[in-house]
Amino acid sequence: MIRIVRPVLWALLVFAAGSGRAQEATEQVLVDLSVPYRALTEGPNAHWFGYYDKHQFDPSGRYVLGMEVDFQGRTPTPEDVVKLGMIDTQDRDKWIDVGESRTWSWQQGCMLQWVPGSDSKVIYNDREGDQYVSIIKDVFTGESRTIPHPVYTVSPDGKTGMSVPFARIDETRPGYGYKGVVDPYASDPHPENDGIRRVNLETGEAELVITFDQIAAIPAPKEPLGKHWFNHLLFSPTGDRFIFLHRAFWEEGGKGWSTRMFTAAPDGSDIYCVADHGMTSHFIWKNPEQILAWSREPEVKDHFFLYTDQTDRVEMIGDGILTTDGHCTYSPDGEWILTDTYPNKDRMMTLMLFRPSDSNLVTLGQFFHPKEHSGEFRCDLHPRWDREGKFITVDSICTGLRQIYLIDVSSITGGKS
Repeated sequence: MIRIVRPVLWALLVFAAGSGRAQEATEQVLVDLSVPYRALTEGPNAHWFGYYDKHQFDPSGRYVLGMEVDFQGRTPTPEDVVKLGMIDTQDRDKWIDVGESRTWSWQQGCMLQWVPGSDSKVIYNDREGDQYVSIIKDVFTGESRTIPHPVYTVSPDGKTGMSVPFARIDETRPGYGYKGVVDPYASDPHPENDGIRRVNLETGEAELVITFDQIAAIPAPKEPLGKHWFNHLLFSPTGDRFIFLHRAFWEEGGKGWSTRMFTAAPDGSDIYCVADHGMTSHFIWKNPEQILAWSREPEVKDHFFLYTDQTDRVEMIGDGILTTDGHCTYSPDGEWILTDTYPNKDRMMTLMLFRPSDSNLVTLGQFFHPKEHSGEFRCDLHPRWDREGKFITVDSICTGLRQIYLIDVSSITGGKS
C-alpha cells in the first residue's frame, strides 16, 4: 500500500485567504492507496471539481478541469468568486486559467464540465445581475457566449441542457444551490409556473417542461406536507430520457424529506416513477435503459439496485459487498463500478472498484477526512473516470485543504480497448 503518514498542519473552518487559526494534528494516515497516485493541485488555495457524473477530463485525457477558492468552511456569498481552470497533466500539472463564476456551491461547484462532443469547449453556470446564466467557452481561443439560463445536465450531443431553479435548491438543500437570485415562488410549496426547463444551448431559448405542481399531484405512498424541489438531473447516454429526483419535506418548516426518482423525455413527456419508497440517493445510468441507484425497496431496505426504466424490473447489485451509499459510476467499458464511502469511525473514506460479472471487489484505499469539515462544507471524494478507464480523480480534504488527486487504475481495469 502507498501511504502518507506524518504530522501535518491543517486549517480549521475559519481558514480564509491563506490565513486563520490552525492546530497541530497528531500523526495520522492521510492517504493509504494500493495504486499509484499524485496530487494535481496544491495550496495555499483550495481546489476541487465537484460532482461525480460530469466530464472532468477532456477527450484527449490531457486536461483536467478544476475550481479554486481562497477560503473554506463557510457558505459562499453572492460576491464570492470561484476561479475556473484546467490542469495540464502533461506539463507538470500546470494550472491554466479558464474563467470565473459567482454562482457555485461546495458540493457541485458551478456545473463546470466539458461540453459533450467538443474537445475545446466547457460549460459552467454564472450570474449576471439578478439572473443565473450559463457560459459556453472555448478554453483555447477564449471565445465565449452566454446562455440566459443555468444548466444542471447537458445532453450527450451538447445541444440541450436541463435547468432547475437553483435558488430554491439553495434554500432546501444548502451546499447544492446558489445564492444571489430571489426565488419568486419561495412561499409556494409546489408552484405551477416553475420547475424543470429544457434549454436549447444553440439558441438560448428555454421552455418549462415539468412543473412542481405537476409532479406533486402524482400520488405517493405517503404524501409530504412541506416544500417541493427538484435536483440531481442527468441525461441518459443517448439523450432521449433524463433522470430527476423529486424531493419534498415531510412537514412544513423543513423537517426531513422524501425522495422519488423519475425519468422523462426531454420535452417533459412520458414521465415514469422509477423508485417510490421515500429514499433514493446517488445514481448513474448504466446504459440507455438501466439505472444503478442507492435506493430503498420494500423488505430489503437500502442497497444498490439496478432499475430498468419504464418497467418494474429491479435487481440488487453487490449484495453483502457494497453495503453503504456511495457516488457510483460505471467504467467506460461498463465492466466496473467505481464508488466511495462517507467517513467511518476513524474518519477514513474508502475508494473501491466492484466488478458485477464476478463480484470482484478491489479496495483501492482510503482518504482521511477531518471531522471539522462536515455538513455543507464536507469534501466527498466524488470519484470520476477519465474517458479511457485508466485514471480516476477524487477531491479530498485529507490534509485539511481540499485538493484534486489523480489515481492510476490501469493495472486493474486495463483501460478502454
